[in-house]
Amino acid sequence: MDTQAQHSERDRSSEPDAGSGEGSRFSRTRDRVASVLTWRRVLTGAVLATVALLLFSSYVVQPFLIPSRSMEPTLQVGDRVLVNKLAYRFGAEPERGDVVVFDGTGSFVREDLDANPLAGLVRGAAASLGLAEPADTDFVKRVVGVGGDRVVCCDARGRLAVNGTVVDEPYLHPGDTASRVPFDIVVSADALWMMGDHRSRSSDSRDHLGSPGGGMVPVERVTGRVDWLGWPPARVGSLTGTGAFGDVRAPGAAHG
Repeated sequence: MDTQAQHSERDRSSEPDAGSGEGSRFSRTRDRVASVLTWRRVLTGAVLATVALLLFSSYVVQPFLIPSRSMEPTLQVGDRVLVNKLAYRFGAEPERGDVVVFDGTGSFVREDLDANPLAGLVRGAAASLGLAEPADTDFVKRVVGVGGDRVVCCDARGRLAVNGTVVDEPYLHPGDTASRVPFDIVVSADALWMMGDHRSRSSDSRDHLGSPGGGMVPVERVTGRVDWLGWPPARVGSLTGTGAFGDVRAPGAAHG
């Protein structure tokens, strides 16, 4: 009798708990809910981080991918520069020698009325993060003349002069002169005369002398000043300034 009772106890203990299936289903449901909540947190965090980065890029510092050789040797193809968008926000204006990014719409390129706004928005967002080439209307050049300056090129040694002062430009690409195209212009008020450092490979203000505005870029079209190199690692650091225009007099004092 004792043996039979022991067998009966064993048999009952081996039977599945009536609530075990229900508990297992609850556990699986809880795990799925937790997984969904985790992914939602991750996605929400990623979206918020992207929005914060886009806002920072829009108002403070914007990465910019260099797509051409026009600014060699200062900037090279594939460089990612960081554009200081606060440089000219509080009363300061671009100065001769500054390397700047600007919107060339209306000066370097015609406004494209047929452009797809959605495609432009997506491309602009990618460019703002430094993940894509800039829009076709964005340019990076060096400021050579500011409002009121008379810029003349070239003398017998292939140098340009600003307000009567000859300028030696140490940043030019080796073998380049200031310009193969002679010109003599006076920069309009609130405008800039822009040139690339690789003059023989740069399409800049010289190429638009006959266009409306004479190749001059309105100051209001300047996005910001290139202050830092962010990539590649071997070139990371501040962009070296230039003293090439240090002796240039103000426009009104050119012949004083």
